[in-house]
Amino acid sequence: MSDIFNCEIIKKSQCFEYTDLMISAPEIAEKCRPGQFLHIDCGKGTTLRRPISICEVAGTCVRVVFQVKGKGTKALSECEEGGSISVLGPLGNGFDFSGERVLLIGGGLGVFPLLQAAKTAGKNSVAILGFRSADAVYLKEDFEKYCREVYISTDDGTAGEKGFVTDIQKRIICGFDLVMTCGPDIMMKNVSAVCRDNDINCQVSLEERMGCGTGVCLCCTRTVMRGGEPDNLCVCKEGPVFDSREVYF
Repeated sequence: MSDIFNCEIIKKSQCFEYTDLMISAPEIAEKCRPGQFLHIDCGKGTTLRRPISICEVAGTCVRVVFQVKGKGTKALSECEEGGSISVLGPLGNGFDFSGERVLLIGGGLGVFPLLQAAKTAGKNSVAILGFRSADAVYLKEDFEKYCREVYISTDDGTAGEKGFVTDIQKRIICGFDLVMTCGPDIMMKNVSAVCRDNDINCQVSLEERMGCGTGVCLCCTRTVMRGGEPDNLCVCKEGPVFDSREVYF
């Protein structure tokens, strides 16, 4: 069971619809792995904590990037530098770096959980990042610091290539040992299908509504296939990262 920490907000910035927080969390930074998440008390009358993926670990600090989706994330976005927030974590099971040559594929908000994976894999990784438009492109320079190459796709063609991340994936998929992906469910399903066609392992990071973040409330269950049988598992505890063949069967 992870502990709860009061963490100081060291740095805060806002760009487009995103809030970017760097928090001092040495105990969390020491333990967390790419793909894990934090359960954050947003304050201001909110009851349940909100699950937010770990974007990056920098020394004793942890970075999270999120978009305002409701009352909780709005309250969190209004926190100021120098203030503190209550954080439970790190939680969940992250990515398994079983492959040497890693292709990272993120879509929209699903880009953010992949940055620490890029930092871990380094120049053995290539990233494909998909956004709605040029205005929404974020963290491109951060990924370029770590990855050998970074591709951008946008729905409207205002940045990078016009189209889907899978258009680029199909073109460059040969030569990779492993794909890690996070984003909209339909995107990950399509990414998984390309991997299956090319006999390449794929890990997907799922997003579900979470109450407790520890597998007690059972509100984030998802049916997966394990051992040839369907099983309902809590995304917060058993995931959020799964083998794509368990999820898209």
